[in-house]
Amino acid sequence: MPTLVFLWVWICAYLNCAGWALSALHELNAGGYAAVLALGLGALVLWRRKNSAEFFPQIHWRKIRRRFCRGFPLAFLILAAMAFLGGVIYPPTNYDALAYRIPRILHWLAAGQWHWIHTIFDRINNRTCGIEWVSAPFIALFKTDRFLFLINFVSFLFLPGLVFSMFTRLGVRPRVAWHWMWVVPSGYCFVLQAGSIGNDLFGVPFALAAVDFALRAKSTRWTGDFFASLIAAALMTSGKMSNLPLLLPWTLAILPSIKLIFCRPLTTLVVGAMAVFASALPTVILNEIFSDDWSGAGLGRTGAEHRVVLRTEANAILLTIQNFVPPIFPLADKWNHAMENNIPPKLEQRLAQLFEPPASKFPLDQMQIEENSGLGFGVCVLLLGSVMASVFERRQGFRAEPVWRKCVRWSPVFSLLAVMTQSGVANPTRTIPTFYVLLIPALLTGAGHEQLLKRCWWRVSVAAVYALAALLLIIQPARPLFPIQTILGAVKNPPARVQEVYSVYHQRWNAFAPARAVLPPGVKVLGLATFDDPETSLWRPFGSRRIEHVCPQDTAADLKARGIEFVLVKPGIFGTWFAGSLDPWLKRMNAQVVMKIPLDLRASNGPLDWYLVQLR
Repeated sequence: MPTLVFLWVWICAYLNCAGWALSALHELNAGGYAAVLALGLGALVLWRRKNSAEFFPQIHWRKIRRRFCRGFPLAFLILAAMAFLGGVIYPPTNYDALAYRIPRILHWLAAGQWHWIHTIFDRINNRTCGIEWVSAPFIALFKTDRFLFLINFVSFLFLPGLVFSMFTRLGVRPRVAWHWMWVVPSGYCFVLQAGSIGNDLFGVPFALAAVDFALRAKSTRWTGDFFASLIAAALMTSGKMSNLPLLLPWTLAILPSIKLIFCRPLTTLVVGAMAVFASALPTVILNEIFSDDWSGAGLGRTGAEHRVVLRTEANAILLTIQNFVPPIFPLADKWNHAMENNIPPKLEQRLAQLFEPPASKFPLDQMQIEENSGLGFGVCVLLLGSVMASVFERRQGFRAEPVWRKCVRWSPVFSLLAVMTQSGVANPTRTIPTFYVLLIPALLTGAGHEQLLKRCWWRVSVAAVYALAALLLIIQPARPLFPIQTILGAVKNPPARVQEVYSVYHQRWNAFAPARAVLPPGVKVLGLATFDDPETSLWRPFGSRRIEHVCPQDTAADLKARGIEFVLVKPGIFGTWFAGSLDPWLKRMNAQVVMKIPLDLRASNGPLDWYLVQLR
């Protein structure tokens, strides 16, 4: 496992550096990536020959087979197989990925380099690029996004080994760590994204590896562990900007080994430069240059109203209710109605200024899906019950341990508090999976946890946790593992909400197919006037056309200079992002509506009419 994680860290860092390098050379294309990958493969072969004895021990397949015949590993293997099956069967449906993460890659590949995309949709520009640079070679070479789920699936497979290694190094007893290494990955934010192309899971193995390799370096005094920890920490930040506070536990973990940088100064400079380009720093600098906001979330804008205490309290409530809500919650509508009626209007108004809608009303969803799930009901209840029960178990004495290790173990709490003082997202529980895995060791160091492993109620509870996770994998709208469309078609009067949700997810990957079908033949450039819609569908098949965003300040001459003759327009942008209404804009652009196209992009909105517009 350490060898595979070691390789994964360096491969992802290499691809991040390659993306920026090819952009600088204007060679961000299939040919550029073919050359880069050939060079990297050659370097990997040479490295393997040099280190084969040390890094590539013989694989004992019988031992592995026996391990996965045991209950806990077998349950994890079943969940992994179900997640993989869903990723193979279904095209990607993650909304954020289809709305801005894949489109930004397609924009860059079309231009041959990274560039600040001309758009009103800021997330397509200001988000970190970690998973994008790992995904770009797949899209450039294969012209498809069907293989991208493998990035998250590989990340998911690394979780048990990394959890065990880090937990034991932070003071969790080996038997306790062994059992929890199989339980933690059943958290909904992990298992539901294992077959997805979301980016929340991507940074989790890097957060674990950063701390784990730092702790390894303290005992081994090997520069390889030190450098791997540095690169993993950099990749953790490039996965999501919200991971930046987790540099605190990593810094505390790496401090005892900091003298290793003087052992190989030249290598340290090279690795340091690689870490810079594999981190969030390039995005931070570019955000500051192009938008005067380094964070991309308004943290760098002067005059922003924070109200730290209120924001922290509200985030604490959101994290609690979103993590402890049952995976299927039929009472969600009643809960939401009660919240709307009982929250004081003044408090709701203050919260609306600090959070995305509808977080100010503390809503809950009817089902846990990859876009809204955190650690989840099963693992959270088991963890809470275990902590409470361990207090009453027979103690086996106090173990003295270094203060430094305690600081490393508890520092993620302060990292989480830092996020809670700033975060204004509606679903904070989904955005912090990296924090969960680093927070758990502090709760499992008690001696009583080892006694709990023998209790029948604890093992039955673990089985229930696995069963709930498997149930969500089976019925999730993104990748259901049963013939839901056939069943809904056979039912005489299926529930309208269920039918709408599964239908929207089923066709989300290709949601703009009706619009593509009515485009005149030969349209290579299509204008798009919208905000936060699954644009990826308009690029299909990849390489057949280029999408250019239309902004309020654009004139007809600007669009013609960019080769745009047809524009697909979302009427909802008028009055919000575009001043006035559709008709005055058509007159100003000297354009006419060619066709009205109903598109069903969101289950919450239902079908909406879009307009295909032609410039005269």
